[in-house]
Amino acid sequence: MALTRQQIAKRVAQELQDGFYVNLGIGIPTLVANYIPDSIEVVLQSENGLLGMGPYPTEDEVDPDMINAGKETVTAIKGASIFSSSESFAMIRGGHVDLTVLGAFEVDQNGNIASYMIPEKLVKGMGGAMDLVAGAKNIVVTMMHADKHGNSKILESCTLPLTGVDCINKVVTDLAVMKIEDGAFHLLERAPGVSVEEIREKTAGKLVIEGDIPEMALT
Repeated sequence: MALTRQQIAKRVAQELQDGFYVNLGIGIPTLVANYIPDSIEVVLQSENGLLGMGPYPTEDEVDPDMINAGKETVTAIKGASIFSSSESFAMIRGGHVDLTVLGAFEVDQNGNIASYMIPEKLVKGMGGAMDLVAGAKNIVVTMMHADKHGNSKILESCTLPLTGVDCINKVVTDLAVMKIEDGAFHLLERAPGVSVEEIREKTAGKLVIEGDIPEMALT
């Protein structure tokens, strides 16, 4: 069966490594903070000026002035730093973020991402995503494999305006984990109970399948 949003976040959390500075985008990526393994220590960065972001607050902990870049209330861990957004973007643009996790409307086999605009709908701009895709050392995208009509969002070429070009390393969807390399999606893992054939049918871009594809380990 296809993964839930929470299960996608849980799988992405396996990409984190001890000592990483990590930026989590709006949507499914924010859920990754709930699944950081106890065995490692990572520092979450928010581009509005918080380094050391903690979990979502309980009702008693809510502080309306403590928010992330998506305007959600958050907490700060012991030792966190608060500074201007200009300094935060200097950290991003300087290549000091080890991993960025972003949502997307589309990705394609050349590592391009479209994540900020749907035609004929009001948008406020791409926000910090443009800087994140340009400055982060490693980018993982979380998304649904297909839209509500069954159309693939894993494409040969993006149809929506691009946020970044040749910048995506890995995609985790509700069906699969794929690495983007040499102009193709390389299938690494499949969601439990999901067949390789289903993934092939719902992938419009070039898909490389080598050997037996294991199921994701989500426990």
